[in-house]
Amino acid sequence: MAQVQGRGQGQRKVGVVVGKPGAKTVKVLVERLVQHPVYKRVVKRSKKFLAHDEREVCGIGDKVEIIETRPLSARKRWRVRRIISRPEGAAIEGGRPATGE
Repeated sequence: MAQVQGRGQGQRKVGVVVGKPGAKTVKVLVERLVQHPVYKRVVKRSKKFLAHDEREVCGIGDKVEIIETRPLSARKRWRVRRIISRPEGAAIEGGRPATGE
């Protein structure tokens, strides 16, 4: 009899939202530090990931945690797990930034 195995957790990354290319999609910039193979100096590397934002609550500048998931579209394989922090002065009204009125 085959045993049912649970799914793995998948990778998690933390980055900053730098764009909103479409509905329910955010572009997240993830930076990491790596050691240069020859010069042994620490170098900053960055990569942009498209992530699924189901509730459309993320705004540009938000620091978010993304988690690996099944392919959702041609280039989307990540989804927003939570918003870690928002930029200074970003008020929230009903899930969207305030308009100031």
